[in-house]
Parts: sequence; structure tokens; C-alpha cells
Amino acid sequence: MDGYAGNIVYADLSLGKVTIKPTPPDLKKQFIGGRGFGIRLLTDMVDPKIDPMSEKNVLVYASGPLTGTGIPLGSRYEVSTISPLTGAAMSANSGGVFGWKMKKAGFDAVVLSGKAKKPVYLFLDNGKAELRNAAHLWGKTTGQTTDAIMEELNDKSVRVSCIGPAGEKLVLFACIINEKTRAAGRGGVGAVMGSKNLKAIAARGDLPIKAADEAQLDLVKERVRKKIEDNGIEKALHNYGTAVLINIINENYVLPTRNFQTAHFANAENVSGETIAKTILKKPKGCYACIVQCGRVHEFDGETGEGPEYEPDWAFGPDCGIDDLKAVARANNICNEYGLDAISAPATIACLMEMAEKGYVKHPIRFGDAKGMLKLVEQIAKREDIGNELAEGSFRFATKYGHPEFSMSSKKQELPAYDPRGIQGYGLATATSVRGGDHVYGYMISPEVLGAPEKLDPYVTKGKPQWVKTFQDLTAAIDASGMCLFTSFALGAEDYADLLTATTGMKIDTAGLLKIGERIWNLQKLYNIKRGFGRKDDTLPARLLNEPLKEGAPKGQVWRRDEMLDEYYTLRGWDREGTPTQEKRKDLGLA
Repeated sequence: MDGYAGNIVYADLSLGKVTIKPTPPDLKKQFIGGRGFGIRLLTDMVDPKIDPMSEKNVLVYASGPLTGTGIPLGSRYEVSTISPLTGAAMSANSGGVFGWKMKKAGFDAVVLSGKAKKPVYLFLDNGKAELRNAAHLWGKTTGQTTDAIMEELNDKSVRVSCIGPAGEKLVLFACIINEKTRAAGRGGVGAVMGSKNLKAIAARGDLPIKAADEAQLDLVKERVRKKIEDNGIEKALHNYGTAVLINIINENYVLPTRNFQTAHFANAENVSGETIAKTILKKPKGCYACIVQCGRVHEFDGETGEGPEYEPDWAFGPDCGIDDLKAVARANNICNEYGLDAISAPATIACLMEMAEKGYVKHPIRFGDAKGMLKLVEQIAKREDIGNELAEGSFRFATKYGHPEFSMSSKKQELPAYDPRGIQGYGLATATSVRGGDHVYGYMISPEVLGAPEKLDPYVTKGKPQWVKTFQDLTAAIDASGMCLFTSFALGAEDYADLLTATTGMKIDTAGLLKIGERIWNLQKLYNIKRGFGRKDDTLPARLLNEPLKEGAPKGQVWRRDEMLDEYYTLRGWDREGTPTQEKRKDLGLA
């Protein structure tokens, strides 16, 4: 098989020992790479009863066989662990260049266990791996850490994936940042890294990444390249970045505003992708092998950075009642520097804003207070003052003050930038997501709002369980492959199957690809059941089930869980409690 670097690094931080082993052929065949590798290795190695912050938890970095092959948008890697925010087995996805560099250094995956006595970083270098002292890096921001390691190694080709102060201080939604601005963002993977006294992983190398059938791969590459270049959504992402969605979602009256109290923001245009392009955009930027370049390099008032992407643009903007684009961009930059999830941080601030306005928490912050919002972001990252409480996430914060209903979260993870009351299938995908409040584990916005691959009525529930299952399984397979999810606007399952076949030499068709995705999904589900999750958790906040939207086309809509959940379970081969049956486990090789 090709497409793989061929080895996995096992770093026992407690012992200070690094072991390199060949990547098992069965792991490749059953789980492809990326998220598949991460979830398989995690669930094999970790007792489901452990605390996520325990040294018995592991952190798995894994690329996919399509990562770094030159395939358009083949740049991704996954970080898998048990989330300290949700308690679930999960993965966080990132792009940039690091995933490619990890493979060029000779490794498909890195498995990190134990806890170092003092801060360390792992250096991957052309087939070798070693732990190095990082005491001098502790306390530094992600940008400072990246620069310091590159200077220490005297090599600007090195790529660094690291945590900032938020990860060191165990903020439950701390993330991991590579190349200063690309984030493995959700679930608190940065807190797990911090709990292990691991500051960073640095990678360099020039080892070859081969394909099983180079000629066939070139043909498939050109086919997918043309599909991506001709796709209207991909063109919009290049021109306006992911924040092009601000106006689109707002015009559909499903843009969550002021902590999901409404779903339309009058001043949305002020923080839209179009306004970013007109005002603060310096140039577009892409990850390795990207032909879309949806990233936004911005510059204003002597400040430079990258973003904001759609989710933090919404979360620091409309969800906090703020229309000051520069404040939103600054908040996003702070998240990148300190290593904070730029969805959970602002969503938790929005929760505080509503509770403060209604008198449940004594704090001066109010919706629309951009200056106060910026102060809170830093307080969270440093765990200072009320930031220490907010660092636990909105669910724990709101519960502490007696009102968990103000946390707009699922499985304790803050919801992203779409109101499920007006997008029924998306609501089901989010509620049933095996990693908690989520959009990219099954992006139903694509058919229900954007019309890709076909336009669905977002207000109906009929047929949505089948769509959700298919999207979730396909996304798991895409995450395993190492491809960017945005390719799914233009590509179908057959394209990914053909890319994998030409690259790896394994014969993978559409049905086989979806079955691999289904296997990954069910493995996460089975493990999370052992962690205590069940039917009761496959839901959304009471506000979204009971309080109808009051404006626009979806006026009067609530999210209708009971019309879809049982059918979804049946289609998945699960019992009424959401547990995969023995027949389903046997079919997927998980018995």
C-alpha cells in the first residue's frame, strides 16, 4: 500500500520514551487514516472510565493517505482524544501545512500517553523522533512558541503544532494551533495536551509520499480539480472566505443572535465576508495544495492576523450582539495566540451576557459590549477573575449559577452558527453528533441551505434521518482520508473512493467508502456509550425545542426531535436507546 509514511510514533511522556512502530495494514484497511486511526487507537488504548485530564488519556495526531499527495485540498490532520469539555471520544481537524510535514517526516500518526515531569516538545525529523526540553517555552503564546522552535532548530521549513497559555491552564475548550493560525479547535484537545506537559510537536522532513498508481491518480486529480474550480460555492469561498455565509444564513433567518434568543441580526452586513473583503482583507490564503484559498489574511490599525472564519465571526459578532468587525477580528486573533476554541469561547461569553442582562449573574457585560467582550476573552485564556469560571464552558458555568438552560450546547459543547429550529436535518445531525455540539461531523447546511448536492426544504423532517446518516458516514470517511471537508461541495463519494484507490492501491468503491465511515462513527458511538452517553444526550437545548422562531420564513418553527430520532436510530441499526445492535457490530467488524 502507498499513500502512507509507514510508521507511527508512540511517545510515553511519563517515561520519556519514544518508540517507532510500522503502521499496521489492518488499521489502514479498516480505518484509512486521520480520524479513523485516531479513534481506533484511542479506543484500543484507553479505559473508558478514565478522567480526560488523567495521564491515562492519550492524544493521537493522525494524517490521512491523501494528506500531502498534491491532491487539491489534501492537507488535513486530526487530533483525537477524550474531550475534557464533553467527556466523549472525539477528534478535532486542522489544515495548514503541519499534516503534510508530519508525513514528510516519516509518520502517519503520533500517539502521546502519560505526563511529562517537566514541559517538553516532540521533534519529528526524517524518520526520527525525540522529546526535547520545553521549559523555556512554557507560558509563551502559540506565535512565540512557533518562532522560538524554528529559531532553536535554525530551520524555517519546520512546522509547529502547539498550545498557548489556555492549554497550559487547562481551559476546557483550549485548542491546538499549527502555523500560528490553523486550529484543531474543538473539544479541549489543547487542555489534554497541556495536562501532559506537552507544549508542541515540531516536524520537518523530505521523505517521499508515493501513490500506488501515479498515472491513475493524476487523472483523478484533474477530474476533481475541475469540479472544484467550476463549483460556485468554492468560488464564493475564494472571494469572500467562509464568512460569506453571514449574509446567506442571516437572510434565511437562521443566524443565531444574542445567545440564540433570535435568529436574525439587523447589522449582519457589518461583519460579513463581503465587508471583510472590502475593508480589512490583505490577501486570501490556503492550506497545503489548496486551490480554493478561503483563508483571510487581514491587516488594520497596525495589526495583522488571519480570519475571522465564519464561526468565530458569528460567535464574536451576532451571537454577542456585536457588529464591530475590528473587535471581532481582534478577538479571533487573541484566540489564535492563546489557543482558544473560537466557537466555545464567544458562545460562553454570550451565555454570560444573557444571564447578566437577566440578573442571574452580577457582571457589567451586556450584548453589544465589544470592549467588555475582548477583556473577557483574555480573562478566559488566563483563567483570571470570572474568566476562571467561564473557562469551564457555558454548561458548567450556567449550571453553577442555577440556570443550565442558558447554555446553548449539546453534550456540553457549544453549538455552532446555525439555528436548528429553521434547519431540521442540521438539528438532527448536531444533536446526534458523537462529539457534541457540532456542524462539521455532518454538514447538513450544504443541502438544506446551500442546495448541494440538491436543495432540500429545511423546514420538513421527512427523509432527513437518511440524509443525516449518509452525511455523517461520508464526513467520517473524508476526515479519515486527509481531505478538506469543503471539497464535498463539489465532489461526491465516488471521487473520494477513486482518489483513495489510486493512492493506496486498496480497491475502494462508494459503498466501501461509506462503510468505513459508518465503522468509524459506530466505534465512537460504542465507546461513548461506555462513557455514559445515551438517548437522553442526543438532543438540543430546551429553548430550541420549545420556543418558536419569531421572524422571517421559519417563523413559528421549533426543532422537532421526536419526528426524526427513532427513524434515525433504526436506519443506523441501533436499538431504541441508540445502542448499535449485535448484528450491526458484526456487520462492521466491531463485534
